[in-house]
Amino acid sequence: MSFNDNIQLDPGRVSTSKGGRGGRGLAIGGGGSLFVVIALVVISQLTGVDLIGGLTGGGQQQQQSQSAQPGIDLSHCTTGKAANEKDECRMVATAQSLDAMWAEQLPEQADADYKKPGFQIFQDSVNTQCGAASANVGPFYCPGDSTVYLDLSFFNQLSQFGAKNGPLAQEYIVAHEFGHHIQNLTGQFNAHDTRQQGDGSAAVRMELQADCYAGIWGNHASQTVDKNSGEAFLKKPSDTQIADALGVAAAIGDDHLQEQSQGGVNPDSWTHGSSEQRTRWFKTGIEQGSMKACDTFSADSL
Repeated sequence: MSFNDNIQLDPGRVSTSKGGRGGRGLAIGGGGSLFVVIALVVISQLTGVDLIGGLTGGGQQQQQSQSAQPGIDLSHCTTGKAANEKDECRMVATAQSLDAMWAEQLPEQADADYKKPGFQIFQDSVNTQCGAASANVGPFYCPGDSTVYLDLSFFNQLSQFGAKNGPLAQEYIVAHEFGHHIQNLTGQFNAHDTRQQGDGSAAVRMELQADCYAGIWGNHASQTVDKNSGEAFLKKPSDTQIADALGVAAAIGDDHLQEQSQGGVNPDSWTHGSSEQRTRWFKTGIEQGSMKACDTFSADSL
C-alpha cells in the first residue's frame, strides 16, 4: 500500500535506539536457526505474555546489558514520498496512519478512547518493561509499557519464511502489533489467559484477533485523512500488495513455522494460529472493517 506523496509526517512519532551487540542476557535461542528463533517468537511477547524475561535470563541480566545508543536518524521522514522510498520512514507513516484510523474507529466501534502506543525502532537489542530482547525476537508489543518494538532487519528475513518484503507486508506487521495495543486498551489482555496454548486457545484467539484488527486498518486506511495535508494517508491497495501481505500472514502461521523448523506440525503447541486461519482473519478485517467481525473469542470455529 503506497502513501500519498504529500501527507505530512512527524519524525518524532517514532523513537529509535541501538543496543550493544552481545550484551549480557540478550542471546535468544543460542546458536539456533532462524526458524527456531521464530518458534520462540511464537511463544513470546506477541501474545502479551512476559516470556522475554525468561528467555533472556531475567531482570538482573537485563540491567547489565549495554546501554542503548541513539538509533536511526528519522529527521528526513517528513512526507509520504519519503515513506514510499525508505523503510524507516514507512514506519513513521504507518504509525501515524494507524493513530488516525483508530482515533476515529475505536470510539465509534468500541466506545473506547484511543491512546497512542509507543513505537520504537531498535537495532541489535532493546530493554523493555517486558524484559530484554535481541533483534532475533522479531517485532513485538509490550503491554507493560504500551510500546511496539521492531528491528528493521526483520523485514529482510521475510523471504526466508517464503514471503515477499513488500510495503503492505511491512505495514501489516506493524498494524498487527498495533492491534495488540487495541486489545490492551479494550481489556482483552486482562480478560483472557494467553498462557493457554493450542488450536482454539486464548493465545491463538488473541493473535488472530490482532490479525483481524490489522485488516481493519487495511479497510479504512485509504479513507483516513491526514489533517495536515487534507489527503488520505494511503492509496487504495492493489491486488498484488494485498497478496504480499496475505503471504506474510500465511508464512508466519504456526503450522508453516513448525513444519520448517521441526519437520512436523503439533497443533497442541500453537500460539498464533495456522497459516489458513491467519490469512482468513486478516481478510475478514480487510473485507468487513468491523471490530465485531473480529470477535475471535466468541467464534465457535477459528
